[in-house]
Amino acid sequence: MKRGAKLEVELFRDLGFVRKKCKHCGSYFWSLNPDAEYCGGQPCVDYTFISAPPCVLSEANRTLIREKFLKFMERNGHTIVKRYPIVARWRDDVYLVGASIYDFQPWVTNGIIPPPANPLTISQPCIRLTDIDNVGRSGRHLTEFEMMAHHAFNYPKKGMLIYWMDRTVELAFRFFVEELKVPKEKIFFKEDWWSGGGNAGECFEVHIDGLEVATLVFMHYVERNGKFEEMENQIVDTGYGLERIVWLCKGTPTVYDAVFQSFIEKLRSTLGIEPLDLELAKKIYAVAGRYDAKELGAMRYYSILAKALGMNENELLNTIGPWENIYILADHSRALIFMLGDGVVPSNMGAGYLARLLIRRAYRSLLRLQADLSLTDVVSLELSEVIREFPEYRELSDTILDMIEEEEKRYKKTLRKGRNLVLRRIQRLKKLGKEAKLAIDDLIEFYDSHGLDPHFVKEIAEKYSVKVEIPEDFYARLAERHQSTKPKEKKSKVELSEDLISNVPPTILLYYENPKLFTFKAKVLKLIKGKYLILDKTAFYPEGGGQPADTGVIETEDGTKVRVIDVQKVGNVVVHVLDREVKIPEGSLVVGRVDAERRLALMRSHTATHILLGAARRVLGPHVWQAGASKGVERSHLDITHYKGVSRDELNKIELLANKVIRENRHVRVQMLPREVAESKYGFVLYQGGIVPGREIRVVEIENWDVQACGGTHCESTGEIGLIKLIKADRIQDGVIRLEFTVGEYAIKYVQYEEELLRKAAELLRSPVDKVCDAISKLREREKSIRSELEHIKKRYFEIISNNFLSTAVKINEYYVIVRSTDLKRDDAIMLAETIATKEQSAIVVLLGKESENVAYVIVRLGERATKKLSAVSMARSIVKLIRGGAGGDRRFAQGGGPLRLSLEELVKRTAEVVRTCIEM
Repeated sequence: MKRGAKLEVELFRDLGFVRKKCKHCGSYFWSLNPDAEYCGGQPCVDYTFISAPPCVLSEANRTLIREKFLKFMERNGHTIVKRYPIVARWRDDVYLVGASIYDFQPWVTNGIIPPPANPLTISQPCIRLTDIDNVGRSGRHLTEFEMMAHHAFNYPKKGMLIYWMDRTVELAFRFFVEELKVPKEKIFFKEDWWSGGGNAGECFEVHIDGLEVATLVFMHYVERNGKFEEMENQIVDTGYGLERIVWLCKGTPTVYDAVFQSFIEKLRSTLGIEPLDLELAKKIYAVAGRYDAKELGAMRYYSILAKALGMNENELLNTIGPWENIYILADHSRALIFMLGDGVVPSNMGAGYLARLLIRRAYRSLLRLQADLSLTDVVSLELSEVIREFPEYRELSDTILDMIEEEEKRYKKTLRKGRNLVLRRIQRLKKLGKEAKLAIDDLIEFYDSHGLDPHFVKEIAEKYSVKVEIPEDFYARLAERHQSTKPKEKKSKVELSEDLISNVPPTILLYYENPKLFTFKAKVLKLIKGKYLILDKTAFYPEGGGQPADTGVIETEDGTKVRVIDVQKVGNVVVHVLDREVKIPEGSLVVGRVDAERRLALMRSHTATHILLGAARRVLGPHVWQAGASKGVERSHLDITHYKGVSRDELNKIELLANKVIRENRHVRVQMLPREVAESKYGFVLYQGGIVPGREIRVVEIENWDVQACGGTHCESTGEIGLIKLIKADRIQDGVIRLEFTVGEYAIKYVQYEEELLRKAAELLRSPVDKVCDAISKLREREKSIRSELEHIKKRYFEIISNNFLSTAVKINEYYVIVRSTDLKRDDAIMLAETIATKEQSAIVVLLGKESENVAYVIVRLGERATKKLSAVSMARSIVKLIRGGAGGDRRFAQGGGPLRLSLEELVKRTAEVVRTCIEM
């Protein structure tokens, strides 16, 4: 079909649909009404279904409509497919599922694997944050929604044609007419073009009474180098908005009232907010659909809306303001339950960033409502509703709420610190003499680096006459920066151009056939630059998947031995890096000897990593996913996603559980499986270590414990590991914990090392090993007592010498001025100055000393009477100018320092002059 061609289907001809051109948007559409002038969708027409729904299902809810749709499609030849997780673990280009077709990209859509059924139907929860700034305001936008769909995958070259446009449009029409009883003449099909994820095709938008309820896409183009080319397969990609269809059937003022009715009523009554007048709400949101607040800007949007309704703008804002925040809380709560429940951990990166963005935006709405509720309380209201539809979240409910609570605590701390951060930026702007305005980049930095909401920044900045303009799509911009990911390019450490190995056949991988084969014979295929050796087969494992490369020796036919110091895989070819340049004839035979002890140690570490991950998920929760790993001979680490620190007790439980699996000597099974078979059998937990390419994937399964797609070498049973010793757990970044561990004989050596440390400590304490803690406690108590005595002695000493200092003070006007150098440490100098100024309220005490050989410190302390006219911090800043240093403090006390650019004696002399000047000013 030529792009832009007339989209006519059998149904249109049979029923007498007429093709028309919309007077408002210029698009072509099909309708049974020959007099129709508009396409039937917003903003060309108003919502007419509000208060007058075209369906007879006033009791409609998500469950009922979902069930009707799936059963209808099943009766019409489709297989119902279970929903996919909202986190797209099977893809390396996006974090979250944004449409049902995401479930099948790229593996099915690119023809690499067959679909799970053909044709199929599904109801897929999705997250889209592109319109987040309109959520709560427009009456129709959601961040979390369910896309009901029916998909057909056609392969014309294979003669496999399921169905295309005719059947697709027929199914859509029949669903609305037969199942929902929508009058035929109310259904409009608008011609359009769709593209996304590198694919494209013609489409129909289905509109009923002004509301777009479905999109029917006919995907048969692929984008290459900016041009669209025909795909080998043709895909029917449909999307029916579950929430919109419920809204259509109920005819409520907003989609939120239709699908969050219970949540809204509970929250409204808890907050004591009066219900929104139904007739007024109908008028507002019937008109609101015409306008896009993000494009118009909030104030212009409300102004236009108020004018269209014949209302005062302030009256409109006061009426709908609280409700916008309630709607935001309803939507964001549900989105967060799906995200956190499917394994997202709030953080500053990736999907975790998007979850945190929603949490903080929801919290700001809660603040605006001045609610005496926590965000955890609010989310729990929706959680009970979600569990009714998705019971799998029941066992995760405590973890979900715990994550929300932790994030809420962190955000409160952030806001407490935030005021000073904003003030410092404002001061910097004013010092530079720049226009007093914070730019969009400043707002993004405040949010990304410090978590400060732009409205919070604006509230502070405008008190100091600093302009702040918040873009209407601020949150959408943030989400766009973080909602997709670029696949990491795996750069080989071997710098060889592709043409040098293009004619080399794939290497036979002996390390997969027999992981314990350490000596082998092979034929030399190529030697590049005298040190990059390519063999027809190899038992040397190349670096990959967090497992280091094998090392060992290559022995040639003439007895020459050369060390293998690295092994890398370039495409399907394994390259052995030699420790020096040699001459080995192509076609000759060599013997390879892998360092067996090293390989076995790495195998133990790799299998131990899988065991630890399984243990961590069981102890901490199923939200734990692998975020990285490095397997070593002596020490290894596993990075996991987790929303708070791991306690010592939790670490002990993980360690005990992991070692229990070792003692049970469970079988480790390795097999190659078609991707779709592996995913169907094990789920997307396969991709703990990240997505792996290929039609077939290598699956490593530890019996009834852990299963992952993995390319590493492993033990045959868990008992071969011997022992796992967890060394420590560190938070290496927001939402990621690093578990450091050691295995096998190195684990035993580590335990022995710790025991030796304990034994030495016991010797030093002259205590039995089992009494070391008691001995240390006594030692600390003694130290505390000595410190207390020392402080008491110091105070007495400073009392005595303060009299000496005061007796030598210089009287200037009404002040007793003391400017002296001292050998005391800074803290002691502060104590001495404090003692003098407390004794004499007219004292000005300036003490100068050395922080180190080339750095000076300055202490300024004024007596109570002296602070009435003088300022310690002003005086200190004048003094440190002598050494180009800095100082801070208040009227009573200040301290500072800087590089000692002159002798301490000279500094004292000049400081005395500065102090006199300060007094006499």
